[in-house]
Amino acid sequence: MSAVLIVLATVAMMEGVAYAVHRWVMHGPLGWGWHASHHDPDHHGVFEKNDLYAIVFSAFSIALFALGSRWWPPLWWIAVGMSVYGVIYFVVHDGLVHQRWPFRMVPKRGYARRLYQAHRLHHAVEGRDDCVSFGLVYAPPVDDLKARLRASGVLARRQSQHPDAWRPDRGED
Repeated sequence: MSAVLIVLATVAMMEGVAYAVHRWVMHGPLGWGWHASHHDPDHHGVFEKNDLYAIVFSAFSIALFALGSRWWPPLWWIAVGMSVYGVIYFVVHDGLVHQRWPFRMVPKRGYARRLYQAHRLHHAVEGRDDCVSFGLVYAPPVDDLKARLRASGVLARRQSQHPDAWRPDRGED
């Protein structure tokens, strides 16, 4: 039973880790070099430089599997929780939100739609500044995110620079 609790607690804590890494590393001066490829609307190909983050996180998980199997077993279960979160990330972020699957599925209602819209609003900003919604599994209310984008002035700047661009403040997706 304790192994299941460790895995579930790790999955829950990984949302906080993912938020922090996305907000302050990937969108910060240290990590933007890799993450910028993810925000490039002209990106072509199956892989992007941002995918290197998956390799880094996988290496952490593999290290915990090794340490847990040899030294302290709870680390092994933490690695399982990290791996479960990685699968959730792959399905939700790469699959549902960014359509990196061989088929297209856009959620029409419920929490999946809110998650989809929140991440679209994250990508409504050019560059690394003024973005909203840095989590993966938790999506703030879409109206709150739109209000934050409007208050920052980023939507007005984007509209003046790109009048025909997608406008999240009009409810499109």
